[in-house]
Amino acid sequence: MSRFLFLFLPLISFASFFCDAQSPERMRIQADAYLRSSLSQFRDLLALPNDAHFPRDLEPNIEWLHNAFSRLNFRVERLPTGGIDILFAEKLYPAATKTVLVYLQIDGQPVDPGSWLQPDPFKPVLKEKSGEQWEIIPWESVEQDSLDPDWRIFCRSASDAKGPVAAFLTALQIMDREGWSPDFNLKIIMDCEEELGSPHLPEAVMKYREKLKADMLVIFDGPRHISNLPTLTFGARGITTMRLTTYGPRVPQHSGHYGNYAPNPALRMAQLLASMKDDKGRVTIPGFYDGIDLDEATKMILAAVPDDEAVIRENLGIAEPDAVAETYQQSLQYPSLNIRGLASAWVGTKVRTIVPSAAVANLDIRTVRESDPQRLVDLIIGHIINEGYHLCEGEPTDQERASYNKLLSFDYEISYNAFRTEFDEDVSRWCDRALSKMFGQSPIKIRTSGGSIPIAPFVETLGIPAVTVPIVNRDNNQHSPNENIRIGNYLEGIYTYLSLMTEPLTE
Repeated sequence: MSRFLFLFLPLISFASFFCDAQSPERMRIQADAYLRSSLSQFRDLLALPNDAHFPRDLEPNIEWLHNAFSRLNFRVERLPTGGIDILFAEKLYPAATKTVLVYLQIDGQPVDPGSWLQPDPFKPVLKEKSGEQWEIIPWESVEQDSLDPDWRIFCRSASDAKGPVAAFLTALQIMDREGWSPDFNLKIIMDCEEELGSPHLPEAVMKYREKLKADMLVIFDGPRHISNLPTLTFGARGITTMRLTTYGPRVPQHSGHYGNYAPNPALRMAQLLASMKDDKGRVTIPGFYDGIDLDEATKMILAAVPDDEAVIRENLGIAEPDAVAETYQQSLQYPSLNIRGLASAWVGTKVRTIVPSAAVANLDIRTVRESDPQRLVDLIIGHIINEGYHLCEGEPTDQERASYNKLLSFDYEISYNAFRTEFDEDVSRWCDRALSKMFGQSPIKIRTSGGSIPIAPFVETLGIPAVTVPIVNRDNNQHSPNENIRIGNYLEGIYTYLSLMTEPLTE
């Protein structure tokens, strides 16, 4: 994306005189003029801790957003879920014949304060690049006549996903001030447990299905394509998690005394995991990839995404990728089996000469629309049994220890399924039109994103198509220390949401 300056335009009414009431030019002028007050509002929202592991932390966030949407004449209510309440907002417009449902995420990942290069991860700071480092600059810098679009705001949830929330709220505030109205009714659902896997969302969507009823769903979350050009994503993989534990001696044993006698559960875990994939990273369990057939038309859609495979490998620091598919985009169309964590005994300064008593592996499966998550779990369980393991419920009993040589406990959770919307759906064409008009070119269209978002319950229960409209820079350190959002992306996010809210649903 080209570098540009945002000019402060005090004579906004004079400048906009030359633009149509809701032209892209007029919308950009309004967003530019509103940027400073929007950043101040964004800063206030970011300062509210939002780790969903601490439900009390979400209360100030819910109250803040309840007040913000109420001031815009939305009808706002809390929807009890059995966990942290969902916040729901609705506004009806006179000429509307259809309804758009918007999904927003409110909670964020936990923080490790010692890994953040600022005093407090929940106190946003403004930074500019100095050589290879990001240096804090005064917040008052945003009051200058021009803003550098490459400045960044560092804070937990800056990009995932309070940035989209604040940018969307700003778009609605501009529309309210200008008297602009969409030609559709608007419903907004704000999820406070997304980073926990939205465990209560499927049941909540079923319970409140009449209240949430809509014609289509748009998700304001996630990063743009690596090129940072306007992007639309038409699907996301689902996620299922598993925990495997192999067992050795009842307690850790001296490796000198029992190193050739007591079976080592860490070695057995390594052997078991290795048996699930070949040297090229492909799952060897028969049937794991069944149902996925990328025809030539689909391959053309995937090839249209302007990925640079060499740059991707360079950024990852790898010589070559796994051989599940021919390209990065193709690889996202297949279910994945990933080791996300391993633990056994001790390492580092705590290492000791022992045979461990147990080894633990946490896995995740990223599913695609063509794959049934329960079926994939059953295939893995079958493979484990074929490898000679007896499955026990939790810690093995003395009888199980005496009767079976290879012991393993297994539990899993299917968090949510994959979804995918076709490019010719009404919601797809509407989003494409809006972004094309605003940015003067068709957005990059990604068939399926690699990450998982809890959207399948809406698609399946409400029977509506869904499209993700991401705005944040991909290098935002999402889920990691020093999460950030580029100011240029934040402003273009306001442009994006204004374009959607003012674009007619029907061509």
